[in-house]
Amino acid sequence: MKFDNLEDTFDVASDIVEATKEVKVVKPTLDREKTDVKKDYEYTRGNLYSIIEKGQEAINGILELAQESEMPRAYEVAGQLIKSVSDATDKLMDLQKKLKDVEEDTQKGPTNVTNALFVGSTADLTKMLKDAQKSQNK
Repeated sequence: MKFDNLEDTFDVASDIVEATKEVKVVKPTLDREKTDVKKDYEYTRGNLYSIIEKGQEAINGILELAQESEMPRAYEVAGQLIKSVSDATDKLMDLQKKLKDVEEDTQKGPTNVTNALFVGSTADLTKMLKDAQKSQNK
């Protein structure tokens, strides 16, 4: 064949080499990341609570003003405030879900990784696979 001299050219052996190595993935300590996530969660949660409380106070005030003045614009503003407070409470619930997702992601991950490397030609690989299949069938 025209590629027969490649082993000599590249100074490599033509033997089939099967290499398997089991690699254990060690999870790094995520203490700092966990504390950062927890701090961010607590900060965001506190801000959302504050926004919701201030929004409720504003709603009470604008509804009182709207009833006294009977102006359509005051009722429109009250409706917008109610929607804003409702959105903030939704964000508070989403924050809970996101924190749960982050905690689950840190717990998941591969425990064992196996890498296999085959060095040889496709003909060698085919022969090796056929031999392995024959030995399993016996």
